[in-house]
Amino acid sequence: MRTEKLLNQYIDYLLASDADGISTATALSWANLPQKSDGSWRNYRLSVVRTFARYLSISDAAVEVPPMGLLPYCPPRATPYLYSASEITALMGAASILSCPQRQVTMATLVGLLAATGMRVGEAIRLDMTDIDQSRQLLRVRDTKFGKSREVLLHPTAVTALEKYRADRARWQPRSDCPALFLSLAGTRLLYCNVHHAFRRMVTEAGLSARSHKCQPRIHDLRHSFTVASMLDAYAAGGDGQAQLALISTYLGHTDPAATYWYLSAAPELMAAAAQRLTAYEERS
Repeated sequence: MRTEKLLNQYIDYLLASDADGISTATALSWANLPQKSDGSWRNYRLSVVRTFARYLSISDAAVEVPPMGLLPYCPPRATPYLYSASEITALMGAASILSCPQRQVTMATLVGLLAATGMRVGEAIRLDMTDIDQSRQLLRVRDTKFGKSREVLLHPTAVTALEKYRADRARWQPRSDCPALFLSLAGTRLLYCNVHHAFRRMVTEAGLSARSHKCQPRIHDLRHSFTVASMLDAYAAGGDGQAQLALISTYLGHTDPAATYWYLSAAPELMAAAAQRLTAYEERS
């Protein structure tokens, strides 16, 4: 095992350096030995020693346990893959590659909902039949990432699509007592791993490819794409960008608009739109 191998290397290091025992200093020194390794690997090496030291400290209080945060590391974020409207249409059509009509319609409807609302995948999977309010044209999103609930307004076409899916669902699974909106073939709530696998097949079938090593078409990027498209629409209508950002942040369920801003930072179109608006303002002044 890799962990066992690393522990043996650390012990060899202690013996070679004639150290008295495990210490924060030796743990740090050993963790930083690979000069060209990235932060994640050094962090992992230190965590192996920390776990070992914590185990030894149970029987020997004199063992020094390296504290957390000594090698802070922020993993690089993937570059959002911003889907065009035609790519989203192609993705939904690519659901036809899946094995049966229920899977095809379920995944096409799910992808359409994510693209139209910017919901998190987990939020969509957790939707129940009763969360659709057709008269008010909204969804109730419960128990979100930060433990809050919110209401998500729907375009009339999205309401129509969901109602059609509910009718199909009743026909496919007439005896299912599962409250979930989106059902598997077994009549149970969808699993994220299965949704992800089906989405990867749809991406391949739609002919979508990576734009770079860090920019792969992911299902979560439908959320990014919704956010960017909403901001571009606001700029095109001459709206207040800051006000729109606050609205979108609330709509997405973010606790801090700064999280929403990161979604926008990878979109050159938004930077250009903001620059044009600033130029127009300066010309009027």
